[in-house]
Amino acid sequence: QVQLVESGGGLVQAGGSLRLSCAASGRTFSSYTMGWFRQAPGKDREFVAAISGIGGRTVYADSVMGRFTISRDNAKNTMYLQMNSVKPDDTAVYYCAASVYGLTYRIYQKEEYTYWGQGTQVTVSS
Repeated sequence: QVQLVESGGGLVQAGGSLRLSCAASGRTFSSYTMGWFRQAPGKDREFVAAISGIGGRTVYADSVMGRFTISRDNAKNTMYLQMNSVKPDDTAVYYCAASVYGLTYRIYQKEEYTYWGQGTQVTVSS
């Protein structure tokens, strides 16, 4: 069982930066592939980025490639999402999630994740 708590959301102007954190409980954090998803009002939850448990392999959605960076600190049981050059289209509730599966092509799908946080709101003003 893993409990996830996101923090760091808020209001930011377009072009600005924000860093989200996801704190995980439990002693096996490094065994999970971790991901970030987001959901805007009236839209489906969409994949943002994922990172492998050990080794730091990462994958990104095309919409955030080059602007967002996912990272993790296994010693602190924490994952991060550094968001740079944000746009109004980035406005959404951001969720962190943990998967028992590896970084395969299916990791883009929310069904691959077992544990979810409660979400943190990010609002980008134009």
